[in-house]
Amino acid sequence: MPATPPPPAQQHTSIWVTLRHRSFRTLWIASAVYFVANAMHGMAASWLMVELTGSSFLAALVQTAVFLPMFVLALPAGVLADTTDRGRLILAALAVQAVSVVVLAGLMLAGWGGPATLLLFTFLSGCCTAMLSPAWNSAVGEILPRDELPQAITAMSIAYNGARALGPALAGLVYGLASGLGGSGMGGGAVFVLALAGIGVLAHDFHRRPPKPHPPTKLPPERLWGGTLAGLRYAWHAETILAQLVRTAAYSAAGSALWALLPVIGQQRLGLGAEGFGGLMACLGTGAVAAGLTIGPLRQRLGLERLIAICCVVFAAVMAVAALSRWALPVYLALVAGGGAWMAVMNTFNTATQTSAPPWVRSRATAMHVLSALGPFALGSALWGAVAGLLGLQTALVLATALMLANLLLARRFPLRMGAPHEVTPAPFTDLLVADEPDPAAGPVAVELSYRIDAAQAETFLALAIQLKGPRQRDGATFWRIYRDLDDAGRFVERFIVTSWADYLHQRARQTVADQAIEAQLRELLLPGEQVVMQHYIAER
Repeated sequence: MPATPPPPAQQHTSIWVTLRHRSFRTLWIASAVYFVANAMHGMAASWLMVELTGSSFLAALVQTAVFLPMFVLALPAGVLADTTDRGRLILAALAVQAVSVVVLAGLMLAGWGGPATLLLFTFLSGCCTAMLSPAWNSAVGEILPRDELPQAITAMSIAYNGARALGPALAGLVYGLASGLGGSGMGGGAVFVLALAGIGVLAHDFHRRPPKPHPPTKLPPERLWGGTLAGLRYAWHAETILAQLVRTAAYSAAGSALWALLPVIGQQRLGLGAEGFGGLMACLGTGAVAAGLTIGPLRQRLGLERLIAICCVVFAAVMAVAALSRWALPVYLALVAGGGAWMAVMNTFNTATQTSAPPWVRSRATAMHVLSALGPFALGSALWGAVAGLLGLQTALVLATALMLANLLLARRFPLRMGAPHEVTPAPFTDLLVADEPDPAAGPVAVELSYRIDAAQAETFLALAIQLKGPRQRDGATFWRIYRDLDDAGRFVERFIVTSWADYLHQRARQTVADQAIEAQLRELLLPGEQVVMQHYIAER
């Protein structure tokens, strides 16, 4: 019998409820320091590229070097986080990142680094962040009760966006002072040395309190490629997850124009120096922090779709102001609103994704959210930099404004919602007993379930049975179909195919309480004395 769906948890809207947990509080502080370090690194790299080359395209390419690794590595990193020791994965990534920052700082301080060196080591640092992000995100989700997860994500978003305010401002100050002593290379190298401390702080916290190990299981281990395909299959067949990923990608691609072109806006349009550019970044971060403090109650009051629509319009207006104004003050003020809108949207998408994924795929769902956010961001940064170089800065920002407004059209085709607890709660399952259990790699495996019902209930039965298509394919089936027996109008056969016996065992273990509830309703339609008959077939030729 299916487990009873858990009762709705009490909804918390304040982030302070999460900080009362000591383990989360210390991780939050360590993560905030790490975010500041990354923000300092990104600001210094962007401004150093502008000073070295004066190229809009290369300046935007720095953002691509930071975030493109997410597009390439996020999903494999999510598979590793779901299937291996997450603590070791995080510490290894942080160690490599620390070495790369040390080498980059040394080259810049010695005057041996150029644009290619800057892009290479910035890309390597981005690869390390991509490898640790899914494991770090899933570790955050395990520290707190599920009903506090949205506020934990908001608290981390505040730390991240607060770092975007503090990090660039601090980096701009250090960059300016050091550049006065030894040129732009000295300024960039000094900032990179300071950024190293943030990496050490996060590494120390995870070394002292590593993430919980995965629960023991008798199931065959998931391989990297198979786990990647399982994550992609889940996202494609889970409508809630797919909608969030599509909406995230579209918003990120349009909004990346402002982030990528901000150094050029500061230098060429507003005539600002490194300190002024740091101030522009700080305005974005300040607005994001302010939004984070109010996002919980605001989201409850407005609902997901209305909040997203308002923020799309606000961010489009901010890009229009940046395109048309030659005065610094209106741009500074607009960027505060833009930072708030960006944070509200991305936080809502991230929360919806993490609360809609069951434990077995949560790291991969988080990775796919990161992929959908930062992959288009990286590619969009390069695209908008090229457009600005060909058509001009103002034209690029106006086109991005129009694309941001077009995001409003996606709400009808890809509506947003948070996953309910019973949709992500794993259902209890029993070991499968078969007369001749095959090798885990053998397959494909065909599974048939036979139902005998009153023919008058056929339409009701089919309406329920079709609801199993998504869960079956989401959890591992490559094919699913329901058949009616031509010799018996009351007999129906559900048939699905899974790639291997190991994949079928994993599919059974991935069933949720909501899935079992559908199966229970189907059993209620069986004729008296009848049972569901399950048969398994293994491909031989």
